[in-house]
Parts: sequence; structure tokens; C-alpha cells
Amino acid sequence: MSTNWTWRKSSRSIGNGECVEVGTNSAIAAIAIRDSKAGTSGPILTFTPTRATAFFTAAKANRFSG
Repeated sequence: MSTNWTWRKSSRSIGNGECVEVGTNSAIAAIAIRDSKAGTSGPILTFTPTRATAFFTAAKANRFSG
């Protein structure tokens, strides 16, 4: 994955140990998500802006709970 990503940690995960970072890249129209503890060695999910909106909407609605 390109090194031109700018990462920021979710304000909801700071301090609780379950940290998620969202990345943007000015060179491509994509949004990426990664586990901040894993950093560049862990998996990175990449979405188009439309798919990212759908993913975040579903996450906020708690559609991924088991």
C-alpha cells in the first residue's frame, strides 16, 4: 500500500486500548482503516468514499455486533 497515507486516530477510541485509525491519501480517492496497534504490519481495509460512508453508517448502527 502506498506510503502517502495520512492517518488519524478515532476520537472515540483514544484511551480505551481499542484504537482505530482512518487514513486518507491525496493521490487517490480512497479511505483506509487500520488497527493502530498493528500499524503498517497489520491489515488495512480500503474503501471508495461511497463504500466508506456505508461502512461507517453500518458501524454506527451496530450492524456488525455478534
